[in-house]
Amino acid sequence: MKYPKSFESFDIHGVTLKNRFIMGSMHTGLEEKRDGYLRLARYFEERAKGGVGLIITGGFSPNFRGRLSPFACQLSNRFQLTKHKRVTNAVHKHDSKICLQLLHAGRYSYHPFSVAPSKIKSPITPFTPSQLSKRGINKTINDFANSARLAMQAGYDGVEIMGSEGYLINQFIVKRTNQRTDEWGGNYESRIRFPLEIIKKVREKTSSKFLIIYRLSMLDLVEGGSSPEEVIQLAKEVEKAGASMINTGIGWHEARIPTIATNVPRGAFSFVTERVKKEVSIPCITANRFNNPEDVEKAIEAGKTDFVSMARPFLADPEFVNKAKAEQAEEINTCIGCNQACLDHIFQNKVASCLVNPKACFEADYDKECGKPQKIMIIGAGPAGLATALEAKKLGHEVILVEKSSEIGGQFNLAKKIPGKEEFYETLRYFNVQLAKHGVDIRLNKEADLEFIKSENPDHLVFCTGVTPRKMKVEGENLPHVISYLDFIKNDKEIGNDIAIVGSGGIGFDVAQYIYERNKEKPFYDFWGIDTEAQNVSGLKKPTSKPSERKIYLLQRSEGKVGAKLGKTTGWVHRLSLKKHGIITLAGVEYKKITSEGLVVDHEGQEKTLKVDNIIVCAGQVANPTFYDEAKKYLGEGKVHLIGGARFTPGLDAKRAFKEGIDLVYSL
Repeated sequence: MKYPKSFESFDIHGVTLKNRFIMGSMHTGLEEKRDGYLRLARYFEERAKGGVGLIITGGFSPNFRGRLSPFACQLSNRFQLTKHKRVTNAVHKHDSKICLQLLHAGRYSYHPFSVAPSKIKSPITPFTPSQLSKRGINKTINDFANSARLAMQAGYDGVEIMGSEGYLINQFIVKRTNQRTDEWGGNYESRIRFPLEIIKKVREKTSSKFLIIYRLSMLDLVEGGSSPEEVIQLAKEVEKAGASMINTGIGWHEARIPTIATNVPRGAFSFVTERVKKEVSIPCITANRFNNPEDVEKAIEAGKTDFVSMARPFLADPEFVNKAKAEQAEEINTCIGCNQACLDHIFQNKVASCLVNPKACFEADYDKECGKPQKIMIIGAGPAGLATALEAKKLGHEVILVEKSSEIGGQFNLAKKIPGKEEFYETLRYFNVQLAKHGVDIRLNKEADLEFIKSENPDHLVFCTGVTPRKMKVEGENLPHVISYLDFIKNDKEIGNDIAIVGSGGIGFDVAQYIYERNKEKPFYDFWGIDTEAQNVSGLKKPTSKPSERKIYLLQRSEGKVGAKLGKTTGWVHRLSLKKHGIITLAGVEYKKITSEGLVVDHEGQEKTLKVDNIIVCAGQVANPTFYDEAKKYLGEGKVHLIGGARFTPGLDAKRAFKEGIDLVYSL
């Protein structure tokens, strides 16, 4: 498919962007590393080389109090310019543009020196902010302008002023967090004075050709936010103040509505960008859950936006734009919206990466020449096997990929069937295309054994044989109404009305979701209470979610919150979704036995029978049996390798499987 609108150039204030693809802001964790700017330059250069028109960096604070954490990045001094010039020079080599995001965290700062328009604590940080004095407000405005001037001197083509997601500027705009009665609070005109003064001051301290992107919170998705009319009013004033472009911000970080998780429909919030675009003459950018060029083209063609911003998709595939331009979209390694290696890493103070592309942010670690080509046999075509096979073939090795089933994918073939995880189909499409393109020898429906290994005589043998479900080991587990999660999802087993799910890890939650959502329509906006008709403040409306007609128990042995080990940035979505459906969660459960009536448990010191029609077992995994030891004796030490679930069974960790596969190839 051709994407003519997407690849039109666009001139803004004398700055020409070569296409409509924007790499949106995303903190990587490299910003605080000792060698971080060398790595950051390489990371951004890969994306610029891959064809993106404009890059927006992660957020840099204009001063100390605005830092996200005590040692987070800020741009305030000339001595910092040298390292920034490494980044801008690297990007400009490829005719791409780059803007620095200026972000003052306000009450979201994770340190005791935080400030805000009013002394109101955030629900997601432990520190109560100090109220900014009038002098402090004026100093902060000047700090924004100073940082923008330094960014221009460092070679950035512009800045993005972060006015959304509940950070400081957003906190000034809404009554929820601004309870001042002076000229910086009170009525709406006074509350929006802060962002407008920042824009004016930044324009004053920079050149007319310096891009100023304002990130506008178009849907706050929290009580006490801006009305649709106020959003439009601010957009018009932002344009008058001197902004070059308006970017779309959706939802505060404390909002209890998912905005970027994989269960959010693609392009779900372009409707609000379209609404703003009709009211201003400067270009608008839409964002959130775009991950393929076709949807980008459709949004621009339909007049919903001028540009589309994507962050995680460029982690997944730095060549995204070049592949689209070459009409090779089927070769794009698509972002699946999982957040496991990007946002979750950032919240754990780790460097961000990507589940489907572990090289992201670690590009220099893989600058290695392949030694003598070797013959590598890989047993198992799940995530670990796929990553190993493709990377080995790209590096020039002879590869045989053996899979006992009729298709590649392993556990991804279960995940793709879970409502909200349909993006896993894209990963399997990518690998099917890439394996064929690079000529990997794939043997499907083949059960490998030692004799087969001897007949092929590989130099290296890699076991990626995965896992099988663990049994409960209680009386009655072999009764016919007891089903493993594998059998239930793979074969779409029919079940009764009342269900007990044993195990509350990621698989247990997936099974619960599969039960209450399969074969049902669940309109995203209605379920989560998102107003698409511009009728309500903050973009909120009454959710229409209804409890499941079934009685479903989700059980775990350990004490504490059910699902506590789910991903930092998406776990709350799954837990809240279950709550909306009326799922009964029980922790600290001891399983006694299974009878024809149901599951007998001990909970809070009382033995009781959960009268259910079926018990679905999600109680962990065990490694699939292999002939690993025999193979090692045959091929010798260092020639036989065990990775993925076959090596370490707790949990099903595709992130680890992909990375282990790629790292193994580079270690040979």
